[in-house]
Amino acid sequence: MCKNNLPAADGKLKGAAAAATVLKTISKSELASHNTPRSAWCAVHSTDASGKYTGGHVVLDITSFASKHPGGDLILLAAGKDASVLFETYHPRGVPHSLVKKLQIGVMEKGAYDNSFYSWDSDFYKVLKQRVCERIEEKGLQRRGSGEILTKALFLLAGFWYSLYHMYTQTNFTNAAIASVSMGIFAAMIGVNIQHDGNHGAFAKSKFLNKFAGWTFDMIGGSAFTWELQHMLGHHPYTNVLDEVEHRRKEEEVDCKLEDKDQESDPDVFSSFPLMRMHPLHEVSWFHRYQHIYAPFLFALMTLAKVFQQDFEIILTGKLYHIDASVRYGSIWNVMRFWSMKLITMFYMMGLPIYFHGTVKGVGLFVLGHLAAGELLATMFIVNHVIEGVSYGHKSVTNDEGVKVAKPATIMGDTPMERTREQVLNGKADKSTVPSVPFDDWAAVQCQTSVNWSSGSWFWNHFSGGLSHQIEHHLFPSICHTNYCYIQEVVQKTCEEYGVPYQTEKSLWVAYGKMLNHLKFLGRTKQL
Repeated sequence: MCKNNLPAADGKLKGAAAAATVLKTISKSELASHNTPRSAWCAVHSTDASGKYTGGHVVLDITSFASKHPGGDLILLAAGKDASVLFETYHPRGVPHSLVKKLQIGVMEKGAYDNSFYSWDSDFYKVLKQRVCERIEEKGLQRRGSGEILTKALFLLAGFWYSLYHMYTQTNFTNAAIASVSMGIFAAMIGVNIQHDGNHGAFAKSKFLNKFAGWTFDMIGGSAFTWELQHMLGHHPYTNVLDEVEHRRKEEEVDCKLEDKDQESDPDVFSSFPLMRMHPLHEVSWFHRYQHIYAPFLFALMTLAKVFQQDFEIILTGKLYHIDASVRYGSIWNVMRFWSMKLITMFYMMGLPIYFHGTVKGVGLFVLGHLAAGELLATMFIVNHVIEGVSYGHKSVTNDEGVKVAKPATIMGDTPMERTREQVLNGKADKSTVPSVPFDDWAAVQCQTSVNWSSGSWFWNHFSGGLSHQIEHHLFPSICHTNYCYIQEVVQKTCEEYGVPYQTEKSLWVAYGKMLNHLKFLGRTKQL
């Protein structure tokens, strides 16, 4: 439960394991070399004696601690990189200062991460975490796991295997096709309701149950490791942010070492490019004028592309775009799990349908199920970050004076947070009582780049696995999604108090329509 008033992690991270110990100064390249389960170091931002972030970073050796970590080997995803975002977002109650001191082995060289897009100076996120923890306690809820999610998981797993069985045994092909669509829908629901929470460490208190829940993504044909790399190391920490320097390198077909690539870039906004333009920094092609028309058809292919292309590319190349995959595939056991699950799932999802229905019909049933799963998954995911009013981050952008501009903006070039801040300030006689929060505050950026739909609805929260409360999910990924409808009011009111945007749409259908309009506009506007 969330019991602390303020996160302990916001306390002092001074950096000395003992007064007499001289800590080693570690470079980014050395840190990056310790990025496997066998040798895992990570950097987290430090604070001064008053609790303010200094801009410096301490280095922690988490190799041995991973086996004792309450969240299991989830912590190993932090290996070889600046893990400050993971450190903050997965520990709403904070991390004991004594534990940080115990794990610390050094400090990062000065200026190692000075080019970050984000600021951590405001107390906005600290206050938000405190209030959310208090609400969870007031409601008598568990931060991780609940009877609701366990009951739902059993139903969805039973529905998946029941549909798969009937897909095999129905002699009438139409009935088999219906069973295939049903199987695909249940697979999608397993993806958003079970594996999503499991791989975030939020499905249960038990490390084993979380691991099992995460494994269900392998069970339906995907790879939990691929999902972790893209979702937890790319999309979640750096939502809608694109590194302009790396983007230009790609356009010029210039590559660099993986350790030299900037980690602050969201793979979700460029993984569909050039077929779809979902970020204003992307170059516009003639066919993007029609992307709002063909997008729903491409959505259906999402899971097929991941199962047959992305999963294999990552394990064979050892990377996902700019993200090093060694944190997972540096373990022989994880590599064995990947290949064995691919073989097993291909057997019961394609091999057995072919055995019962023949090659053409069997493959057709397999594809049909994936089309149903892909369409449903993409529909619920894309409306949260590619929609009218949402903001984007352009890393490496500078103004005429050469000063870094870290201010999210919409495709129209405006920053909604300027308006919301002004509204709050104008409503106060004493403007000094309005707490300050910069545009590039990490939590404020999450609110500017994410959109809810059907906020507060218990039903849609359960149906979507919490995706309808995308703002709450991005701010609190380690909290079970069944809690989001209960903490939503707290998050929205705190945003209003600080003048931080909180965009929510009436329903999924309204959000879907605005998403298509947004794609249409993106397909016809010039590249920034």
